[in-house]
Amino acid sequence: MKVFKFGGASLESVERIRQVAEIVQSFPDEKLLIVISAMAKTTNDLEKVAENFFQGNREIAAQLLSNIEHHHLNVAEALLGNREHALFTQLQQFFTEAEWTLGETPLRTYDYYYDQLVGLGELLSTAIVSAFFNTVGLTNTWLDVRDIFRTDDNFRDANIDWVYTQRQVTEKVQPLFNSINMVITQGFIGSTDQNESVTLGREGSDYSAAVFANMLDAESQTIWKDVEGLKNADPKQFPNTVNIPEISYAEVIEMAYYGAQVIHPKTIKPLQNKQIPLLVKCFLDKNLPGTVISETADVKQLPPIIVLKKDQVLLNITSKDFSFITEDKISDIYEIFHGLKVKINLMQNGAINFSCCIDNNPEKIELLIKTLHEQFKIVYNEGLELLTVRYYQAGLLEELSDGHPVLLEQRSPATIQRLWKK
Repeated sequence: MKVFKFGGASLESVERIRQVAEIVQSFPDEKLLIVISAMAKTTNDLEKVAENFFQGNREIAAQLLSNIEHHHLNVAEALLGNREHALFTQLQQFFTEAEWTLGETPLRTYDYYYDQLVGLGELLSTAIVSAFFNTVGLTNTWLDVRDIFRTDDNFRDANIDWVYTQRQVTEKVQPLFNSINMVITQGFIGSTDQNESVTLGREGSDYSAAVFANMLDAESQTIWKDVEGLKNADPKQFPNTVNIPEISYAEVIEMAYYGAQVIHPKTIKPLQNKQIPLLVKCFLDKNLPGTVISETADVKQLPPIIVLKKDQVLLNITSKDFSFITEDKISDIYEIFHGLKVKINLMQNGAINFSCCIDNNPEKIELLIKTLHEQFKIVYNEGLELLTVRYYQAGLLEELSDGHPVLLEQRSPATIQRLWKK
């Protein structure tokens, strides 16, 4: 049993979807559970639908949804040759459900409506790919993951009920492989015990695949991407990046923690718990070696790993009465950040002040500052960048810093972080 995950880039065109089919055809005797993301840019487009709906722009939301429908129907027709296939009835049912949501008056939170609308992308893509695979001899069963993944109601970042979900996998998913070698399902989404759709966090399809790999005791999980494998830096930001042939679970978690857009941060733990290797392969050339992520990978040979987070904000939090910011005050600050779901990317504690770097989310920052201001004085600086380098070298640091004035710096023997004004 292997688990494959194909992301949006691998589905961005009819040609790419055919290429995915060719990859799967090269594993004729394997039992495969395939997790599929929404087609490229569909999640972004659906987010615009949700935003306009919640803001009361119903006509704009409806038109945006219609555009998405038109695109997916065209892709399906190009793959299947006509619109007589049962797939088109299934797609229409999905769009009808979304239209019902757009017809409601929003009485619940934005996050709730986000999840009811944005998860549509995965349902559409998997239905199309499953139908196409069946027409080219890749016999498979399409599975609605919302019938399998039970979660809480923490919309947009739902937590999986592992006991219930494992039971569903054992009772409903494993038996499918007694009669068929391939199951296609969605990443990113799940369902509450009230049958309300939820999402597991942006880019959560990697995590969905890891949950299935864990619960099915898979031999491996492979993430198919449009790059050769993991690189030591984002090639869009830095020239002369190098491929990483192997890397440990711990190092990938560190990279994700510091903001590298490589693997969804939650992905590693379900795999590490059962020592399931994670492979990152290139769908543009399946013969490339890619990257192997495992417990035993040799990290001594790793190059400097570079992560640059842009659009950062530095908050300086100072006690109003000049009292020390010790454990009790820090506890209050942490509680506020936790309650508003604001992640701290870098922090430093002084006698009467606490400095921290966070992502620039205007809506959350406004509420954060308002809440903190009840106890503290707040000064903030925006338009910043946060550089993290693991296994840093002096010459490289100076080259990357490029004379930018450093506002905050932390270093350990393995890692340095610098926050600067560009």
